[in-house]
Amino acid sequence: MAVALLGRVGQRGAMDLDALLYHYFGADDVDALTPAAIDEGRARVLIDFATERDAGRRFALWSMLAAFGDAPDPEKAFKSPAERAAALRYVRALRSVDDGED
Repeated sequence: MAVALLGRVGQRGAMDLDALLYHYFGADDVDALTPAAIDEGRARVLIDFATERDAGRRFALWSMLAAFGDAPDPEKAFKSPAERAAALRYVRALRSVDDGED
């Protein structure tokens, strides 16, 4: 998984990857998560993503979903053209990281 790339979300201080992982998944180590914990955590993230109004927090939640392979399509997830463009750049970055992990 390209969860390591998501770690940059916390650099602005708004959201911290370890705190997000612990809040939604009950652990800050992705490798320690069971499939059930991942499913339950994703469901919680999806609920918060759907109700979050702050653009930065919403993008961080979407990024977490993308890292787990469960993000909604950017065209449907974001109203703002700038947010959609950022999401598409993030998806390309995830793919380039995944392509480099052989």
